[in-house]
Amino acid sequence: MPEKTPLLSNLAETLIGSEIVRMNGEIKEKMKKGEQIFNFTIGDFDTSIFPIPIELEEEIIHAYRKHFTNYPAGEGEPELRKSVAQFIKERQGPEYSLEEILIASGGRPVIYSAYRAICDEGDKVVYSVPSWNNNHYVHFVKGHHVTVPTSVKNHFMPTAEDLRPHIAGARLLALCSPQNPTGTTFSKKQLEAICDLVIEENARRGSYEKKLYILFDQIYWQLTFGDIVHYDPVSLRPELKEYTIFVDGISKCFAATGVRVGWTMGPEVIISKMKAIMSHIGTWAPLPEQRATSKYLMQKWSVDNNLRQFKSSLHDRLVKIHTGFLHLKKEGYPVDAITPQGGMYLSVKIDAAGKHTAEGSLLHDQSDVTRYLLDEAKLAIVPFSVFGTEENVPWYRLSVGACKIDEIQDMLNKLKSALSNLK
Repeated sequence: MPEKTPLLSNLAETLIGSEIVRMNGEIKEKMKKGEQIFNFTIGDFDTSIFPIPIELEEEIIHAYRKHFTNYPAGEGEPELRKSVAQFIKERQGPEYSLEEILIASGGRPVIYSAYRAICDEGDKVVYSVPSWNNNHYVHFVKGHHVTVPTSVKNHFMPTAEDLRPHIAGARLLALCSPQNPTGTTFSKKQLEAICDLVIEENARRGSYEKKLYILFDQIYWQLTFGDIVHYDPVSLRPELKEYTIFVDGISKCFAATGVRVGWTMGPEVIISKMKAIMSHIGTWAPLPEQRATSKYLMQKWSVDNNLRQFKSSLHDRLVKIHTGFLHLKKEGYPVDAITPQGGMYLSVKIDAAGKHTAEGSLLHDQSDVTRYLLDEAKLAIVPFSVFGTEENVPWYRLSVGACKIDEIQDMLNKLKSALSNLK
């Protein structure tokens, strides 16, 4: 029989929807039926646990009452771009003009428009795995995927030596720190070596060849713990300002995922093209939220106080779960975890493929283990395979955005019981 003719575009027929959103929908259905599920899948916040800062909330309400409800400026309101420039200069270091800053409705439009502005069909895009959604954005632009596997030895962060064999001829290098899904960060030495690799490659290309750009996702950069310091390419190597596009915003650092205010800093020539792309798809942050954010970012005491409390709450949860996993490991269970460094995620290992359940069923592969954890331990976590690794990598992303701290021990107890029933 002849093959069925596709009804829609090649993109529509081949694009895979968000696996995490699909998983979360399935979990919510279970919860509607009365099942208690420890849901650590979604990179969002339970607002009853982590509300947005009250000062930001009040500024948003005030902006709506002042009827700031028309279209915002295409590149973002000048007041907000000024606030972002000052905020970044004071807290991070790099200096950007208003023309080098673009406001968007969160980080996703920034990433999408950067890919569209830089990459043509067939262009080589380098990204490590596990990492969030790069595979889908490369698919959008019909780019050439170059995935670079990482290892637990380096906390699943790519090194210059990992990347070196793949950089020649690449158009875009996508990096993230603190990283989604791992909750780990680049050390200064690691990132400096990667920066030098990019500088070396661009110098080799000459004046007429397209350059290699870095897309640097730092949406979690203010959520680092203990002695961990956030580093970025431009602060470490100022000459990379011409070749670095940042992804940033308030979504994660202020638990404001639904407020939809993000931004990018980068070379004016690219920012102007990204603005043009976004003008056709309308991915502007709402005007009231822009007005509110511009005022809130300048409230230094409030920002510092909220960040201190928020980081402490996230860290307490991550450390408690990390400690619990290490105790289970010490008792001989097939688990492990990486010390949390930043963001809202914990990398955990549950290596139970090949074992049998109490009923005698074999857990053939990691997908069986994931299903077993949900059914028996009521634990919902996201396998690294969703983030581009091989299917049977036994590592998972665990998100604490909806975690009640007094339920952690119950979760660990149920996990221990489920693992104890395996043979």
